[in-house]
Amino acid sequence: MGDGRRDPDRRDFLRRGVAAGAGAVVLGKGPAELLAGGARRSGAAASVPVIITSHTNDTGRDAMEQAWQILSGGGSALDAVERGANVIEVDPEDSSVGYGGLPNEDGVVQLDASVMDGRTYNAGAVAALENIKTPSSVARLVMERTDHVILVGRGALEFARSFGFEEAELLTENARQRWLQWREALNRSDDWGPPDHLRGLPGVGGFDEEVQHEHGTTNVLAVDANGDVAGITTTSGLSWKIPGRIGDSPIIGAGLYVDNDIGAAGATGRGEDVIKSCASYYIVMRMGEGRTPQQACEDACELIVRKYRNVNPDFVPGEKFVAVSKDGDVGCVRLGSDRTTAITVRDAAGSREYQGTNLYGG
Repeated sequence: MGDGRRDPDRRDFLRRGVAAGAGAVVLGKGPAELLAGGARRSGAAASVPVIITSHTNDTGRDAMEQAWQILSGGGSALDAVERGANVIEVDPEDSSVGYGGLPNEDGVVQLDASVMDGRTYNAGAVAALENIKTPSSVARLVMERTDHVILVGRGALEFARSFGFEEAELLTENARQRWLQWREALNRSDDWGPPDHLRGLPGVGGFDEEVQHEHGTTNVLAVDANGDVAGITTTSGLSWKIPGRIGDSPIIGAGLYVDNDIGAAGATGRGEDVIKSCASYYIVMRMGEGRTPQQACEDACELIVRKYRNVNPDFVPGEKFVAVSKDGDVGCVRLGSDRTTAITVRDAAGSREYQGTNLYGG
């Protein structure tokens, strides 16, 4: 997502991408003008049951099809979001979650996940969990089989083992190579990599290109035929993070929030900004005040940018928010980037990609 900085001459302008069914390009409008715009729906007829994910690749689409089998058969939103999340968590080609996720600075994959069930107003989460491919399923057991909300580190692992989860090496060879490349390029004056006099010569091993920090997450949100709402957020967190770092994903109200009377929201991105703003909770509360999911996601971005503007007017973090309302309307927005912003939606009409908006990109 870049370094999150913008041209200071443009910092008062709002930059939006053209969204299929989400709205037109809006330049130069501030938050007050946007808030006065009135309700704006996603463009597709809202219906339930419905399930969405922040992933738009083949795995994301497959996850939604498998989850839809549960919803279309009258199953619960909770079972559907777990099924969808699991499909993505075990994909070794996905470097943002579960098996194949990028490791911390020590080369160890530590996973975070949360789940919330609107029907019971219950939640569970795990953080810094190692050696378990499907942390979202462990989070569900924390929710259903304890009176706690979050377990971390070794305690979370022992809890998972007690329920029969098998341990596995989460670091794939692809993720290992990327970590080795990051380690060697981190400091040119340290001792990692070939000797200085051999660097760059043909046939000499090592990496010359730097590897940037990456952050990615999976959100899966659903409303079932009974009108019950559930959600999961799962991630391997910020790549090369300090061991033990916990992002927004396992924190209820930050990376995920569900209200059975309103809908659900989830976040992906850098994370720390989401924690400080309680963004997912804020999005759901804004929907409760009459904002559409799309507008509510945009409101959260405006809140974050406004808070940072008081300290550093040129700083815009990289975040993505997704949301679904109780009646099946959806929304998504990306902050601080021009990358395409979209989610995969599955309902009775079939599978489709919904394109949202980009704010303060470039």
